[in-house]
Amino acid sequence: MANSKGGKRSVLLLCGDYMEDYEAMVPFQALLAFGVSVDAACPGKKSGDVCPTAVHQSTGHQQTYSETRGHNFALNATFDEIDPTKYDGLVIPGGRAPEYLAMNDSVIDLVRKFSNSGKTIASICHGQLILAAADVVKGRKCTAYPPVKPVLIAAGASWIEPETMAACVVDGNIITGATYEGHPEFIRLFLKALGGTITGSDKRILFLCGDYMEDYEVAVPFQSLQALECHVDAVCPKKKAGDSCPTAVHDFEGDQTYSEKPGHNFTLTANFESVDVSGYDALVVPGGRAPEYLALNENVIALVKDFMEAKKPVASICHGQQILAAAGVLKGKKCTAYPAVKLNVLLAGASWLEPDPIDRCFTDGNLVSGAAWPGHPAFISQLMALLGIQVLF
Repeated sequence: MANSKGGKRSVLLLCGDYMEDYEAMVPFQALLAFGVSVDAACPGKKSGDVCPTAVHQSTGHQQTYSETRGHNFALNATFDEIDPTKYDGLVIPGGRAPEYLAMNDSVIDLVRKFSNSGKTIASICHGQLILAAADVVKGRKCTAYPPVKPVLIAAGASWIEPETMAACVVDGNIITGATYEGHPEFIRLFLKALGGTITGSDKRILFLCGDYMEDYEVAVPFQSLQALECHVDAVCPKKKAGDSCPTAVHDFEGDQTYSEKPGHNFTLTANFESVDVSGYDALVVPGGRAPEYLALNENVIALVKDFMEAKKPVASICHGQQILAAAGVLKGKKCTAYPAVKLNVLLAGASWLEPDPIDRCFTDGNLVSGAAWPGHPAFISQLMALLGIQVLF
C-alpha cells in the first residue's frame, strides 16, 4: 500500500529486445506495487508493443552465463513521446539490449538529460554500457556485471569490484548493481533516492515453492518483499536451503493456452522440514505447474491449513489455488485464479470472482488471490496492506 502524501513519483524504464527477463519485470512490477508510476518504453516501438526478454543465469558448468528465451514484455509507453522532464528517475535493465541501445543517439540523449538534471539513474548488469556510452560515469564509483569492467574503466569510472553478484554501489545520482541477485537493495536504494520511506517492514514471509513454479510468480513478489526489508524464506518439500527449483516461463503467444519455456533456477533459503508456522507472518503460494504435485503432498496441505487457521495472510496466485482447494480452506471464500483453475475453486466451495481482466486480484479476509503474473502490482500491494507495510513519499 502506498501513500502519495508527497506527490506520486513517476519513473521511466528503458527497455530493449533481449533485456534480461528479471531485470525488466522485477523493478517494473515492484515499483508499481509500491505506488510509483512506471512507463516502459523502447526505441522504435510504441505502447502495446512487446520486447522479447532473455533468461541469463550461471549454471556453474560454463565460463559465462547461458541464455534462453524469457517472457514477452509489454511496453506501456511510446519512446518517441517520452518527455524526460516528467520523470523523477530512470531504470536501465541489463541483458543484451544495452549492447545496441548504447549505439542509439536518442537513447544517449535521453540518458544525458536525466544525468544533467541530477535525477536518479539506476542501472544494472550490462545496463552500464549505456551509461559509459552517454559519458555520465567519469569520476563516478560504479559496479556492474564483471565483463563490463573494461568499458567502465575506459569511460573514466572508478570501478568497484562486486564482492558478490548482489553488490550495489551509489555515487551521487547514479545507482549501479551487478546482477538481478541484488534487486532487493537496488530497488530499495532507488526508492530512497525518490524520497520514499518504508514503514511496517521486518515481517517474516514464507514462499511455498516447487519444481516448475512460474518464474515471475516466485521472483517478483520474493524480491519485492525483500526490497521492503522483510525476511523472506523459500522452501520446497524434499529440498533444503541452497538447493534450487527449476522454474517455468508461462506466456501468451497466440495459442489457445499459455506456452512454456525454461526459466531461471530459483535458490531456496530454508529447509521445508524445519518450517515453524508460528515464525512467519504470511504465506505466498506461486503458480505454474508446481501446484499440481504440491497439492498431493500431505505436509504441504497441513502447512497451508495451519496458516489459514491462524488467520495469517495467505497470498496465492494463478495455479497456486489448486493447493488451497486441495487443503479445503476456500469454503465460503471469495476467490479468483487462473481461469483453468475455476473448477477447483468452485468444487472447494468458494465463490468465483471472474479474472477479467487477467490482472485482477482480490482480498477476502486474510486471503489474497490473483489470476496471473500481470496482476503482481495489485497482488503485492494487497498483501502489503494485510501486513501493514507502507511506502510513503
